[in-house]
Order: sequence, then C-alpha cells, then structure tokens
Amino acid sequence: MQKRFFILVLCLFLLNSSVAWGQDARITEVIVTNTRDDLILYFRVQGCFTQELQQAILNGVPTTFTFLASLDRVRNFWNDKNLASFEIRHTVKYNNLKNEFAITRSEHNNKAVIVETLSEAKRVMAEVENVRISELKLLEKNRRYQVSVKAELSKITLPFYLHHVFRFFLFLWDFETDWHTTDFIY
Repeated sequence: MQKRFFILVLCLFLLNSSVAWGQDARITEVIVTNTRDDLILYFRVQGCFTQELQQAILNGVPTTFTFLASLDRVRNFWNDKNLASFEIRHTVKYNNLKNEFAITRSEHNNKAVIVETLSEAKRVMAEVENVRISELKLLEKNRRYQVSVKAELSKITLPFYLHHVFRFFLFLWDFETDWHTTDFIY
C-alpha cells in the first residue's frame, strides 16, 4: 500500500513537472536600430512566468532575470570578431504590506519602477528597451553583423532554513532561452 502511494505521488509530480518544463521561454520582437550615434537594442522574453514562479514572486521571493547579449562582426572564412558583450539584470520584489512590486533594471541604473499588479510587473520584467549596444563609429559600413540575445532566470536563493526544505522544487522555476540571433548589414 505504501509503495503504491509513493508511485502515485511520484507520477503526479512528474506530470506536473512536465507541464512546467513544457513551457518554453523564448526571445521575441528583437529590434536592432540606431540613433545618430549609437546602435540600440529592444527585445522581449515570452513564456517565462510559470505558475510556480508567479507564486514565488507573490510570496516575496526576489526574482532576477539575466539577459546576455553580444555584438559580433561576421567574417567569412575567419572567426567572427566580438565587438561587445554585456549582461542586463531585471529583479522584481513584491512587498506584501504595500501591495506593490518593485522592479530594478540594470540598463536604467537600477532605478526602481513601482507597479501595483503582477501583470504589469511581468511586462516590465520581460521587456528590454533602448539598450545601447555600441557606438556607430566602431562599425564599418557595408559589413555584416550579428546581435545575439539570451535570457535566463537566475537561481532563486531562499533563506538557509527554507532552501533545504524546497531545494528539490527550485528547478521548476529555472528557465533558459536559446540564443536568438539577428543579422544586419550596417
């Protein structure tokens, strides 16, 4: 009887896990544009907020998305030349007492944006806007370039006493997108 109960619980857990794993986070709406002086990047990540992750945020667990980006000059018959690589971090923290979400974004000097709804917090967390990739004067005219972007959820760190209790379930909140590459000629 005990063995059957264990097998049933294990099957339910695996079914629930496959639903969480089935949700594929991905980079979308990538725009590489320019101002008079700079190359600018915009993009979004979709499919990154599982039910478990949303519940963790609502329980006050600080959650950080890390976006990795690089700019390469494509060279035929030679290794591509990396011109810029950088990391962007978005962190959300829910305050139960004030019923608000504070989001800091490294591309905006970690200035906190305060929103009142989870849907608005999810939108701000998933959007990267107006990020300067490079100065245009560093690019050569009529050359091919690639901008690559990847997103990942930084490992959630719980207080020491909770980490041992929930460590088995922490992997359900992890996600990592594939690299999304956009080609352009300057």
